[in-house]
Amino acid sequence: MSEKRATREAYGEALIELGHEYPNLVVLEADLAKSTTTLKFKKEFPERFFDCGVAEQNMMALAAGLAATGKICYTGSFAMFATGRAFEQIRNTVSYPMLNVKICPTHAGITVGPDGGSHQTIEDIALMRVIPGMTVIVPADFYEAKKAIKAAAKIDGPVFIRLGRASVPTLFDDSYEFVPGKAVKVKEGTDVSIFAAGIMVDSSLKAADDLAQQGISAEVINISTIKPLDEETIIKSVEKTGKVVVAEEHSIIGGLGSAVAELLSEKHPVQVVKVGIKDLFGRSGEPDELLRYYGLTSKDISQAVKSLLSK
Repeated sequence: MSEKRATREAYGEALIELGHEYPNLVVLEADLAKSTTTLKFKKEFPERFFDCGVAEQNMMALAAGLAATGKICYTGSFAMFATGRAFEQIRNTVSYPMLNVKICPTHAGITVGPDGGSHQTIEDIALMRVIPGMTVIVPADFYEAKKAIKAAAKIDGPVFIRLGRASVPTLFDDSYEFVPGKAVKVKEGTDVSIFAAGIMVDSSLKAADDLAQQGISAEVINISTIKPLDEETIIKSVEKTGKVVVAEEHSIIGGLGSAVAELLSEKHPVQVVKVGIKDLFGRSGEPDELLRYYGLTSKDISQAVKSLLSK
């Protein structure tokens, strides 16, 4: 059984390494340092840590001001409030002037679990990817998250990195090389392309194993950078398989599925089947219960593939 770690754990570890590498790096927090793991940075670099309280709008505005003076700013909160409550400040104050602010919220998606629908953001990818100039990254595991957080320091401009609360299986190790904007083929296949992000990459691999036992060869591609999208890798895979299923822990409206559909409708038209949350709010429950309730399991992905291939 593979190691299981939450992607949010990578945030605190990466920040400490970045803090030693970049003297101009600062961290801002919205009174959730223990949960988002920025508490580790606070203990190591207290003079470069700012707790803004439960006020994400003010935190983003302060980050913009610090970035305008040459700082690299990493901001933490829960994803619902970092992207929803502070959308105007992210759009107008951070992104419009293309400031060097990294938005790295934790507790994204329905796997927040018992916190319920008010804290389960399933719209955050959509909100961030429509902002001009925003880089949008959804890591698949702890190691990819850590590499992505560190890579963001070298990107000149705003970056959104979506992190989760629950422990998830690791797919990579510390030798993994993360390249912003590059999708990673994690399983070769010829009958169908499964494009996935975040925790759904592991579920897609499990689905591919199940499909292989039924004589179906599924290619699985981890699209951790949702914007800018790796168009070349996606089109190359679809030219081979001709069939597409997209899996994500997000609304089927506005996320990875929409990004892939927008691309293919213009450059290689095929049907795109989306496995995601179907225009519903979240509800309270344990993460595994919610994944089953909303149809986000490997079994659901397998079923989507078989339905598509039967047409």
